[in-house]
Amino acid sequence: MTLLVYDHPVGKEGLLWKHLLSWWQETRNIPDQEQAARALYSRMEASLPPNSPGQKNLFWHYHHANRDRLNDVPALLPEIWLHWDPKTLRQRGAHAMQNLRMDFLMLLPGTRRVVLEVDGMQHYTRNGGAEPDSAKYAATMAGDRDLKFRGYEVFRFGHDELRDRDHAQPLLASFFATLLDRPPAGSSRVSQSAQG
Repeated sequence: MTLLVYDHPVGKEGLLWKHLLSWWQETRNIPDQEQAARALYSRMEASLPPNSPGQKNLFWHYHHANRDRLNDVPALLPEIWLHWDPKTLRQRGAHAMQNLRMDFLMLLPGTRRVVLEVDGMQHYTRNGGAEPDSAKYAATMAGDRDLKFRGYEVFRFGHDELRDRDHAQPLLASFFATLLDRPPAGSSRVSQSAQG
C-alpha cells in the first residue's frame, strides 16, 4: 500500500478535515467534493489493520458522529509514522526517522498533537496471547513517555472497549466531546459567570 504524505503547512487552527479534503482533491484532481470525500474516507479506512475492529470502530464513529460538520472538525489520521512530523524532526534530529507508528493522530488548534492508541493483546502478551509479556508492556509505556516529553497528548483504549460498535459509541462520544472541548495545556478557561 502506498503512503499518503500531506505536504501543506498546518496552521494555527490545526489540520481540519476540510484542509485534508482540499489537499486530496488537489493532488488527485477530483473536482466533485462529495466524490472526493468518499474516496478519501475509503482510502484512510483501507489503511486500518484488518484484524483490529476496535480501530475500525473508532474511525467509523468519529466520522459518523461528525458527518454534519466534518469540514470543521480536526482530521482523524490513521496509521501515522512519526518521522513525518517536522516539529519532531527538529527536536529529535536523526532519531526522528525511527519507525514509531501511531494508530491515530489529530492536529488540533494551538499546536496540540493528540495520539490515540487502541491496544490489543500484542501490546502486552506473547505466543499469540498465551502468556503475559511485561517487556512489551514496558516498551509501550516507554514509548508513551517519549511521546509526552515531545509534546504529544497520548490516550489509550483497550481493544475490548471498542470491539463492539454499539457498546463503543457512548464511550467514544463522551471521549471526543471532552477532547475537542478541552483547552490546550497551560491555558485556563474562565467561565462568564466567574468573570462577573
